[in-house]
Amino acid sequence: MVTYYDDRSVQVTSNAVTVNGDAYPIAEISEVWHHRGSLSWRVLAGRGALGAAMIGPLVFAALGIALAFWLDGSATVTVAVVGISILIGLAAGPIADQLFEYFDRSYARGSRQREVWIRWRGHPVRLLRTPDALRFGQIYRAVQRAVEATNPAPPRRR
Repeated sequence: MVTYYDDRSVQVTSNAVTVNGDAYPIAEISEVWHHRGSLSWRVLAGRGALGAAMIGPLVFAALGIALAFWLDGSATVTVAVVGISILIGLAAGPIADQLFEYFDRSYARGSRQREVWIRWRGHPVRLLRTPDALRFGQIYRAVQRAVEATNPAPPRRR
């Protein structure tokens, strides 16, 4: 038996696909397809907020420098504002790193629901619905590979 995918709720082997305890023998699966849902505006708004959080300190530094010139115009005040901005920027580095990591993970998770469907004993069955794009891709490809290995397509005539 070959295991194509295995996590706590989904297992895809050369014998069967098991999702939350429901098993579907590979020999009884005739077709595999997927469906993408609509975009989640909540996820997109979250990404926009992350972008604003990353760019915000730069905007405030530029405003601080402009304000220092407008209020005083002296080099001493400008150097002080620039120095403080640099120190705050260095302190914000680890926070920015966390924000970038969260931003990357938001793309890995995806911004829409995805579904894996099979035709089992002649009936369509939704195996899985998840917003996690990475997990969806791994499971979908595992089911495809298991079905192709068990039910090979006939050779094409030329």
